[in-house]
Amino acid sequence: MEYSQPVLYGHFPQGRAEIVTAVALAGFEPSSGAVTIGGEVVFGPSTSVAEATRVRLERIGVVFQSPQLLGSLTALEQLELHAHLRGRRPASVRREAMELLDAVGVGPQHAKRPAQLSGGQRQRVAIARAFVGDLQVLLVDEPTSALDHERGTQVVDLITTLARQRGAATLLVSHDASTLATVDATVHMLDARIEGGLQPTAP
Repeated sequence: MEYSQPVLYGHFPQGRAEIVTAVALAGFEPSSGAVTIGGEVVFGPSTSVAEATRVRLERIGVVFQSPQLLGSLTALEQLELHAHLRGRRPASVRREAMELLDAVGVGPQHAKRPAQLSGGQRQRVAIARAFVGDLQVLLVDEPTSALDHERGTQVVDLITTLARQRGAATLLVSHDASTLATVDATVHMLDARIEGGLQPTAP
């Protein structure tokens, strides 16, 4: 599938296959043809494992259903480590990391470790971590599953706002359609099949 929108959101309301789909997208291993990001072929028949790994690391961000934070690192260090893995020195990314933590509302908690944060704060740190660097694609797995409606809506709004600001094409997987008022479009999946194609949301 190819889209011209700078930012795209997906909604998968039923079944477990949507999670497998998101994971497969993160792997980007086409059975035929090629995958392009930003007009550049990044996965094709001649793509090496090393090159595919580099592209995933540098261009694709993932927000998991569980925050997946390292218990020994502070909120700020979580982002700095991610930047280091993407080839940047932690010191050079500190300002960006603090700006991201401020943007998601946990700047004052930047020196706290996961055990010292609430569940919602840990999730916000994970969201900020995904945006470190110059990512072009963001995959988000069930960000509202453990939240009530109000908090779930706030988290989705936060993700969509950051994605638009940073120009990241985004696929957001969710069973809860009521939180998706700010997304650009939805794609419904049932029994591992897409139904009805891309459906733009009302402006």
